Amino acid sequence: MYLMLVSLIVLSCSSPQSEKKETIKILEADLFADENKMIDRDKAGELVTAYLSFADEYPNDKDTPDYLFKAGDMSMNLNMPQNAIQVFDRILEDYPDFEKAPQCLFLKGYVYENEIGDLNAAKKIYEDFIAKFPDDEFADDAAVSIKNLGKSPEELIKEFETKSKEEGKI
Repeated sequence: MYLMLVSLIVLSCSSPQSEKKETIKILEADLFADENKMIDRDKAGELVTAYLSFADEYPNDKDTPDYLFKAGDMSMNLNMPQNAIQVFDRILEDYPDFEKAPQCLFLKGYVYENEIGDLNAAKKIYEDFIAKFPDDEFADDAAVSIKNLGKSPEELIKEFETKSKEEGKI
């Protein structure tokens, strides 16, 4: 109740842009209030919509790239792969200097590989990632992903066991 009262007071005294940011904060607090509870898909979808709406209305706000990243990440985790890719592409195109732009490219490859199943697109994106960001912390992950594209968990386990035997670890 206290949070709602404070929110109403803040909202009544601020600009539309500040109001939207406050609404986003309230939605985030509500969605993530109970760490032990499953995420409410409807509330998560509402938050994604709020992030995207803010980005559409205020593309030059300092928080916009971060809101878009959160929208892409949440879309990916809500099994909305096309939406995630669109958001990551938007960040890469409109905010190429955003600190998480490399992650956006990597996650785009991940979505193509694991959610859409387009291994050719994933491979190209991972290769682009390595070429553009060779020193990024995810460069090794991209290389491993390329090496393991299309392999089943069983194949990966078998390869790991074989390699471990060869190295004398098993």
